[in-house]
Amino acid sequence: MKAQVHLPIPVIKALRKLGKNINHARRRRRITIQLMAERAGLSKATISKIEKGDPTTSIGGYSAVLFVLGMTDRLSDLMDATHDLIGIQLEEEKLPQRVRFPGRKKNGGHHEQ
Repeated sequence: MKAQVHLPIPVIKALRKLGKNINHARRRRRITIQLMAERAGLSKATISKIEKGDPTTSIGGYSAVLFVLGMTDRLSDLMDATHDLIGIQLEEEKLPQRVRFPGRKKNGGHHEQ
């Protein structure tokens, strides 16, 4: 029985695109599904599922395939903080308006040191 996974349509489309891109990368390298399966330590059926963007396939399977394709760096950059534009914007919104130095007190308009 196939596991039911309910994902938003944009996620399904992104996984399908990823699968298609993996398929194209494998074929450009002239790697057969059998050889990909052997190198990745996966079954041919799992390789086929990955190339279709199946959401029930583990991220470990996708990772193994990216390793075989020499694209592990793309996986490690997936959630690189420098690309998290929303997170950066939210962080900037919380920046203080003024910065106060600890240990300094106001004393009649002059700062003690």
